[in-house]
Amino acid sequence: MTLSSTFLRCLLAVAAGLTLASAAQADGGRVLLRNVPAAYTQECAACHTGYAPGMLPARSWQRIMTGLDKHYGTDASLDAATVQQISGWLLANAGTYKRVAEAPPEDRITKSAWFVREHDEVAPSVWKLASVKSAAHCTACHTRADQGDYSERTLQAPAGLDARQRRAWND
Repeated sequence: MTLSSTFLRCLLAVAAGLTLASAAQADGGRVLLRNVPAAYTQECAACHTGYAPGMLPARSWQRIMTGLDKHYGTDASLDAATVQQISGWLLANAGTYKRVAEAPPEDRITKSAWFVREHDEVAPSVWKLASVKSAAHCTACHTRADQGDYSERTLQAPAGLDARQRRAWND
């Protein structure tokens, strides 16, 4: 084995390790937001949590961005340049790991198998609390969701839980 082939093997091993580490981190509650375009924060995160692109596969983001005129019951149309900028970022950072291998029903993060599994202990009444409003309002419980951190250590009980719900939350 020559020096260059040894170096190449080491380089490939490091690259594989970094890929596995980032995939594990994504499945572990952190889907970091990197190089977020100002237009995404201004246009998308103004109405709902600014979801990390890794939460959906590229084909879901494509459908969402080409259907902004009927964006989950709202006309969220944008000019072509803004659509291109946001779409490019979403597609470049879309999820490719196991939990987003399949597009969820209606391309809704809150209907994805992993989301439902992670939130199966949340009572339907909690989603309706004034402080929560819906499953799409991640920051009601995940205090760092706007930074792409959905880990359990950043969870807080939403306002309005009754005593029974608060006990269940703390268990």
